[in-house]
Amino acid sequence: MIKLESRLVRLRHLCFIMAVSSLVSLASAAYPDRSIKLVVAYPPGGGTDIVARLITPELSKRLGQPISIDNRGGAGGNIGTEYAVRSAADGYTLLMGNVAPNAINVSIYKKLPFDPQKDLSPISLVAITPNMLIANNDVPVKSVADLVAYARANPGTLNFPSAGLGTSSHLAGELFNTMAQVKMVHIPYKGGGAAFSDLMGGQVQVFFATMPAAMPLVRSGKLRAIAVTSDQRAIALPDLPTISEAGLVGFSATTWYGLYAPKGTPSEIVNRLNREIKEILELPSIREKLIQQGFEPQGNSPEDFSLFISKEITKWARVVKSAGIVGE
Repeated sequence: MIKLESRLVRLRHLCFIMAVSSLVSLASAAYPDRSIKLVVAYPPGGGTDIVARLITPELSKRLGQPISIDNRGGAGGNIGTEYAVRSAADGYTLLMGNVAPNAINVSIYKKLPFDPQKDLSPISLVAITPNMLIANNDVPVKSVADLVAYARANPGTLNFPSAGLGTSSHLAGELFNTMAQVKMVHIPYKGGGAAFSDLMGGQVQVFFATMPAAMPLVRSGKLRAIAVTSDQRAIALPDLPTISEAGLVGFSATTWYGLYAPKGTPSEIVNRLNREIKEILELPSIREKLIQQGFEPQGNSPEDFSLFISKEITKWARVVKSAGIVGE
């Protein structure tokens, strides 16, 4: 009798699992049947926001549903990322992440409210861009050598902003301090937009900004470009030297952007979104727009993106430890 009851319990459990699986499959097959929200964990105007807005219209067209951008800035990208993590895993809330909350902050914040590897499903790497070292036009520096000499002669008088603690603009500045043996002061902001305003106003003097956000201001003459932070010169600005070739040999810091869904999102939805994103990034019109603004289009599988994230976490953990960066 006991064995029979046990078998019945197991049978009911199996039937329940099969029923749930069938419902999930049906929901995935109908996806999407309503509007989608794409969370950007920064205010409008920064690199993450720009890349999200460049690909969203085509993704919306292909999915046949409107996609709204939800900017939730603050805490170096942690606030918006946590919101996405805690959203329903049904494909209707997505996240345009970047290197800071998705690879760096785990080494900075002791009480990070999410695990970038355990709480998110990677969909695809979207783009990579170097940061651009730029300066207020009133600062008497036009090259990396000028900046190093000026910073050494005036220790603690140069301020560099970032889009938040632990962002690529922050770590690039700390790496510059270490390699150049200078003492520029870090001023964290809640996003790149406010940092650009204060840079033009003179409250801060140099900025390791994301290239897409910096290029319009550089091209208009409002700010001065000094160098890029990548290993090689940027496709969009081939005449601008790298920091490495300009004197700090081996200097390298880039920003990347990727699409995520909350953990537990059905694989059918993740794979559908992955296919669409990779096809979008192959479109000549999209590639041209991305490259013109300083992005280098990517596109890979969820598995390859996951491996990429793991390597980035290890890489930036070493930089964070070396710079002694500690968050709350």
